[in-house]
Amino acid sequence: MQRVKLDRIDRRILADLQEDGRMTNVELARRAGISAPPCLRRVRALEEAGVIRGYHAEIAPASLGFAVTIFAQVGLSSQAEADLRGFEERVLSWPEVRECHMLAGETDFLLKVVAHDWDDYQRFLTTQLTSAPNVSHVKSALAIRASKSAPGIPIDIEAGPEADHE
Repeated sequence: MQRVKLDRIDRRILADLQEDGRMTNVELARRAGISAPPCLRRVRALEEAGVIRGYHAEIAPASLGFAVTIFAQVGLSSQAEADLRGFEERVLSWPEVRECHMLAGETDFLLKVVAHDWDDYQRFLTTQLTSAPNVSHVKSALAIRASKSAPGIPIDIEAGPEADHE
């Protein structure tokens, strides 16, 4: 991804879109204090630069029967690059894994997994995750509730260009 210098208007656009990706260009432009055509050009430039990676709807998991969220700490028996990439490729084929993060420390990967119920997760755990090549151990933690789930990153609208990391 190329580095982009972001001014206050760009940061305002990003903050507003991150909060509501369905906001109309007219409303986005009004909030940014510019007219609609340059606002749309800025949004397209941010998309092309890879700053904006996409748009999606946030679905309530329980509305589709996914009542539990589990965080699985996965340890591999080998941390050779080929083995790490092999595990990451396998994870891509598991739809119940919603996030996968490689970590430094005792745990190699942290997975966020959704399931219909605990039994559903246990089936995934025993038939897919623990039986995957190179997986040495899995430690599961059942989420009781989520008290915060903020999308994206914190955006300081008033930050100057020096805040953009080169």
